[in-house]
Amino acid sequence: MIGSEVQDVKRKVIAILKALHDSEEPLGARVISQHLKSYGIELGERAVRYHLKIMDERGLTRLVGRDGRSITDSGIEELKSALVRDKIGFAISRIELLAFRTNFDLQKHAGLVPVNISYFPQKRFGEALRVMKPIFEKGLCVSDLVATAREGERLGDTIVPSGMTALATVCSIVVNGTLLKAGVPMDSRFGGIIEIKNNAPLRFVELINYDGSSIDPSEVFIRARMTSVTEVAKRGEGKLLANYREIPALCRPIVENIVTKLKKSGIGGLLIMGNASEPVCEIPVELNRIGIILLGGLNPVAAAEEAGIEAENHAMGAIIDFQHLKKINDLI
Repeated sequence: MIGSEVQDVKRKVIAILKALHDSEEPLGARVISQHLKSYGIELGERAVRYHLKIMDERGLTRLVGRDGRSITDSGIEELKSALVRDKIGFAISRIELLAFRTNFDLQKHAGLVPVNISYFPQKRFGEALRVMKPIFEKGLCVSDLVATAREGERLGDTIVPSGMTALATVCSIVVNGTLLKAGVPMDSRFGGIIEIKNNAPLRFVELINYDGSSIDPSEVFIRARMTSVTEVAKRGEGKLLANYREIPALCRPIVENIVTKLKKSGIGGLLIMGNASEPVCEIPVELNRIGIILLGGLNPVAAAEEAGIEAENHAMGAIIDFQHLKKINDLI
């Protein structure tokens, strides 16, 4: 019991540090308490003050003004080196949280949508856009709608670091969220790399289960340079980032209808939808289930990495207003 209580306290401390790290100004206990709710943690203002007092003593936070707190360098290091076991399952938890927070209206083409955030060096952002443009044009990602922000500006819940330009790409979780609002449960199984032959999906060659990963699989594959997205755009053959989901077979008509409506809003990402109980790209499917493969929203960024333009990626990075998105061609 004592061990579980200690772990619970650590999770709360890490969540408080994250709230402070993501803010451009000091935060008071009341505001921090509100931030924690978005992480699924219910902690009252009084309890937050108690934790902050201890964190001040440990040098993780410092008092600014009357009641505000800022994260210290030690706090940033603590956040970066949070225990691995505290992070296990983070990816699947993040998917579920972002799907719940997605409220995109298919009729009004408005609402909140989940995005990935990538930070590029300012000096190379124009070059990166030119490399990524063919990927967007070929539809090898979820959408050609993006958002950008310069250093010091806010994108989602974070501030763009000095010397960087941020790019937000639509995340495939928008499909999860839209289906959830329609009453369709979608089981997110894994992220992987899918092999493309003659412009058609062949099989997964790499995969990482969401429920056993502390970070999004796409970040891992991009960092390891395991994709060949540009080759797919040029020749119709190569390796793309993709995600595997499953739905109840009875829900197929609803899913097809929603996918059609999403396309009218400029959101796609569906690579293939299988048949009931039949394998999809060599992935076995359980009885009365349908396998679905969605393209990774970070495929354009993977293409930039292939060209030697490195970026700091945060898959499933934020929720932003759909109205803030613009066509990629408007940036070039």
